Amino acid sequence: MAGVSKRSRTQGPVIRRHDQVLPTTTDERLLASKGDGGWVHADPWRVLRIQAEFVEGFGTLAEIGPGIGVFGSARTPRKDPMYLAATRIGRGLAEAGLATITGGGPGIMEAANKGALEAGGLSVGLGIELPFEQSLNKYVSLGINFRYFFARKVMFLKYSQGFVVMPGGFGTFDEVFEALTLVQTRKVSSFPIVLFGSAFWTPLLGWLTEQVLVDGYVSRRDLELFQLTDDPEEAVALVTRPGPEPSAAPTAQMS
Repeated sequence: MAGVSKRSRTQGPVIRRHDQVLPTTTDERLLASKGDGGWVHADPWRVLRIQAEFVEGFGTLAEIGPGIGVFGSARTPRKDPMYLAATRIGRGLAEAGLATITGGGPGIMEAANKGALEAGGLSVGLGIELPFEQSLNKYVSLGINFRYFFARKVMFLKYSQGFVVMPGGFGTFDEVFEALTLVQTRKVSSFPIVLFGSAFWTPLLGWLTEQVLVDGYVSRRDLELFQLTDDPEEAVALVTRPGPEPSAAPTAQMS
């Protein structure tokens, strides 16, 4: 065909033709001594970083044994009753032979790690890179820092056999609703989720019952996927039991 270039170059699995042919080979660009550093921010390089986070996470956590994720606010003061309750939960998990897995930050996370460490249990922190400075709390005995929230979430779900969710903000809501979604859709099974603090959670549960359930967006069985308590020892007991089975997924309607 007139006007169509015959240029072609194969680069590994990639074929480049016409105006997509690059003037240099991959090796030439690799060995070039000069150039800007913009390539480290390109998507192909990010893929390798993501892969590295999964490899590091799987390699570090593969042998920690059974564990429970504890979620809650990083802003909870050390004298707050919820901080003290989280410490008791971490201690109870350690005494039950379970690792305590938190986001590794301050507040509720620090308290749960503290209780676990002081009771001789495994205290795990899965940190996240944030715009403001935040390091793993001093009670973490095994910690990993992640760049990507989604990689961190996979580690929580893969290495926790249940969650205790204490009062918190958007991050806590994100974690609990993602866990509930995975149980509801049967991506995970027999996964207990315990909400701690009835005064905090009751208004949300009321909205789920009076609005979301009434409008048909969830089933009655879906609202049985979590349990509520104000007692740290009961929270430990509940989260170490198998969770309820989710309801069957609705049949898709096709027009």
